[in-house]
Amino acid sequence: MKENQTDACDACGVSAEIGYIISEGDEVAEVTIHGDSGDAIQARFDKYLALATSINPEVKHDFEPQRIEGHTAHIKMQFECSAEKLIFELRSRGLNNA
Repeated sequence: MKENQTDACDACGVSAEIGYIISEGDEVAEVTIHGDSGDAIQARFDKYLALATSINPEVKHDFEPQRIEGHTAHIKMQFECSAEKLIFELRSRGLNNA
């Protein structure tokens, strides 16, 4: 008989079931990039794309510079598995504040 295992994070004290964090079929990361111009948004996107391709060189995205809405771009990045998406989201936290 398999029991649900809940692990506590030593760093933040949060506990969660691993199956809840990494769920099958959840491979799309959504990113919103803000910038003063289209060039600034493109430069920030390039940083996100470099990070994503370091995790999986086959990552797909829907970014098109001509679809930038004002000072914002909404982008979806498709990874091959949920774990890659989670790794990307955790590593990209530093880019969100840059």
